[in-house]
Amino acid sequence: MPALQFPCVIFRTQKWMDDYSADDMRCGDLTETQLRRHFLLDQVSSQVDPWTLTRLTPFQLPQSRFHGSRPPGGGAKLTRRECARILFDEMRVKAKLFSFWGPYRTVIDRMITHMQYNNGAPFRDPWLDLALRQQIINDNSEESSLFLIKEVLKKSRLWDNDTFLTASLDKFKRDLNTSVLPKFISYWDSINGLGISVHDTWATQITLRALRVENNRYQAVVHYKIQDHFGLDHHDMMKKQFHQFHFFRIWFILQRYEHLAHRPFFTNMEATIEIEGERK
Repeated sequence: MPALQFPCVIFRTQKWMDDYSADDMRCGDLTETQLRRHFLLDQVSSQVDPWTLTRLTPFQLPQSRFHGSRPPGGGAKLTRRECARILFDEMRVKAKLFSFWGPYRTVIDRMITHMQYNNGAPFRDPWLDLALRQQIINDNSEESSLFLIKEVLKKSRLWDNDTFLTASLDKFKRDLNTSVLPKFISYWDSINGLGISVHDTWATQITLRALRVENNRYQAVVHYKIQDHFGLDHHDMMKKQFHQFHFFRIWFILQRYEHLAHRPFFTNMEATIEIEGERK
């Protein structure tokens, strides 16, 4: 049986990288009527009305005791660019509800600005790479992907003297299909900015870049490449936990409203981890 050649992809999710056909990667595809009737987005912002392109007056705010006593559209008129700028600024302010603790709290501001100005270009941030690495190495559960990789490397039947055999590929894929892949869904992620910036992930690829085996011991280099979508789909906006917050309402309008249509983008993260151990 031949030896495993490196680098070697040992796992990839069924969802693929750079999937522009995903629903949450659409933009500018919904009309005002659809957004207001189907998604119940009559009131989106506390600053502007994107439907009439006007600044909201105190009489038009839902919390005002005078709400409804003045005709709509009573504020200053805006251009679409001015309206979008105000919505992005408000989105950054609303993000602080989910991102106010720890070193990652400013990542969401950079992602919002990226959406505002970069026309859908992919996004990278060293703090997200660091967060991914920390999440992987700190997950000590027996369902974690790194734990299962170590378990496969320990299996003596996949070794031939000091060579790791290609039969291990099937074992890697079977075990990693049942693993818990890296994501940011803990309580701390809900306040440190990672939950709002990434939360779950779309596609994962794990590569065994190098492996040295000698005297029943191994040293390996494992590389994670993970991609998420900074975009919202129909199902997101229909969920109460999204719909109730102005942050997501503004995001959905900026992305999906035909007259704003700011492009979502891919968030790319990578981490390289060295591991070692002994064959059982």
